[in-house]
Amino acid sequence: MKAFRSRLFAAVNFLSRRQKQSALLIVDILIAPLALLITCQLMYNTLFPKFYIAQIWQLFLIMPVIAALLSSSLGIPKIKLKAYESIAVLTTGLHSVLLAVALLGLREMNVAPLPMASVILFALMFFLLSVAARVLMLRAYLWVLRLGQPRCRVLIYGAGTTGLQLAAALKSHDTIVPMAFIDDNKSLHYTAISGLRVFPVDRIEHVVRDRDIDRVILAMPSASPAKQSQIARRLQTLGLDVFSVPSFSQLIGTEALVDNLSPINPGKFLGRKQMDDTLPDGSQTYAGRNILVSGAGGSIGSEICRQLLCYKPRRIVLFEVSEIALYNIDRELTELAENSGVEIVAVLGTVTDSRIVRMVMAEQAVEVVIHAAAYKHVPLVEANPIAGLANNVLGTRTLADAAEAAGVGRFIFISTDKAVRPTNIMGASKRLAELVIQDHAKRSRKTVFSMVRFGNVLGSSGSVIPLFREQIARGGPVTVTHEDVTRYFMTISEAVRLVLLAASFSQPDPQNGGDVFVLDMGKPIRIRDLAEQMIREAGYTVRSEQTPDGDIDITVIGLRPGEKMHEELLIGEGLLTTPHPKILRARERSLSELQMASALQSLRFAVATGDAEGARAVAATYVEGFGPATQAAPPKVAISERTPTLAS
Repeated sequence: MKAFRSRLFAAVNFLSRRQKQSALLIVDILIAPLALLITCQLMYNTLFPKFYIAQIWQLFLIMPVIAALLSSSLGIPKIKLKAYESIAVLTTGLHSVLLAVALLGLREMNVAPLPMASVILFALMFFLLSVAARVLMLRAYLWVLRLGQPRCRVLIYGAGTTGLQLAAALKSHDTIVPMAFIDDNKSLHYTAISGLRVFPVDRIEHVVRDRDIDRVILAMPSASPAKQSQIARRLQTLGLDVFSVPSFSQLIGTEALVDNLSPINPGKFLGRKQMDDTLPDGSQTYAGRNILVSGAGGSIGSEICRQLLCYKPRRIVLFEVSEIALYNIDRELTELAENSGVEIVAVLGTVTDSRIVRMVMAEQAVEVVIHAAAYKHVPLVEANPIAGLANNVLGTRTLADAAEAAGVGRFIFISTDKAVRPTNIMGASKRLAELVIQDHAKRSRKTVFSMVRFGNVLGSSGSVIPLFREQIARGGPVTVTHEDVTRYFMTISEAVRLVLLAASFSQPDPQNGGDVFVLDMGKPIRIRDLAEQMIREAGYTVRSEQTPDGDIDITVIGLRPGEKMHEELLIGEGLLTTPHPKILRARERSLSELQMASALQSLRFAVATGDAEGARAVAATYVEGFGPATQAAPPKVAISERTPTLAS
């Protein structure tokens, strides 16, 4: 039996197009005499009326010829069985009418003296037999094809107009078999539509198991992408392939098939006016100089490099520990710097390697260092304190020592608001690094050391923007750590302009341990509000008790280890003005030279021995305010609303 099925499948599957058309033409030829026989049987209760049997035999010879000629002229054999629908049926109807006209003509010529009722009945019989023959042939053809191919059993999610159209289309498919509908409309549950049962959503697992479903097709184009994504993820957990059907407007081209989550402009979420794009009086700091950027492949480092190109330095040294990040930024900057006269040098290395740092400083004649390299993801550094402290503190010391030894003119360290009274190892490591820079600033006679401190950067690799966007794209939920947690925010371009501007403002300050520059970032932003705004910007609605039919949930997951409710930008109270109205200068306490040496010695010993608790103890001893996360109220005023102490 299996061999017979294989031979039958091969015989049908390898029929040429001309052979298939010939078979359909033969069918039309055979239907004509069959329709005549049925007409005679119905009219006279006999297939061959004796009173004009001779004329009937003439019709059996003439009508098949006429049927063949008309069928060929109308192109009916060229209509594929799969495409035999309304237009093809109308063409068959026209064929039947023309055959009836031909029979009527033969009647008038006394070739076949049939009554008028016989002519009408013949046309009707021919039409019905032609349509029925093609339907049966299609069923038989599909059955034969399915003998030799695996069949995919499909569940259609959505019994609306799109679902019905999809079911009708799939019924004529060679290898896909629609098995049932799923719909959340209670009035349709357990009814039959297009021969398929409609089941409620809570019966999906039962239907999948009982009907051996392989694939689910979402036929609900009016539902939001977020809702479709949620459904798809649930179905994928059952081991199913999930596909979606576009809307009719997308298919005909009136609506673009695009991702509703269009690229987000982070500046929309600042809640304040962005900094001016210009960089006043700063170009002389970089023009014609050799500049080293550590962490050049990161979010901040790469943007620093891009903006530096505008000021035509002689050389930009890209110092990066990640090979792929270095490859990407080197390729991008090499292309951007073409014909600009700016040399791009890529160096693969870590700031904790004193040998390679000293070598690069000497070989590239570095004049300005912008230190952006750091481990900055709070949970990862919290779980890996030795790596975080070694890279962020000892690496900063190594780079600063090499810069001073090489006679570098300016050293700009990029810090974070998490360094202010930190509650996590990442923040403590950045504050210790600040103390390292302050120590160098007090002792250095050649290099001007300064620091730039700012809050979260929208759109960077550590920002919530990419995380929220990814969660929204998956259909949610969007996760926030606390309903009331707040953060200061700025865009990457703002942060970079601040860094570059600070370098041009900084002056030797051995008495106070160098400058700490702070951007007026306005009021802190509530993370919950940011999440809601991003959901709305993406074209969705927030699901809540007030809006249970919304698209995206917001879930509170609790503060992570070492995370604050509210960040700060200042350790002390006083702020001094600078030439730029949005850039302020802070004066903050530093360690003595002996304290700094003791802290670094203890930290190196803890790192060398792998003593994580010892490393934490060093941070707790020397970093002011380092302790458990506080739940203090958020700042009620922006930095600019405080009364600054004017510089003399």
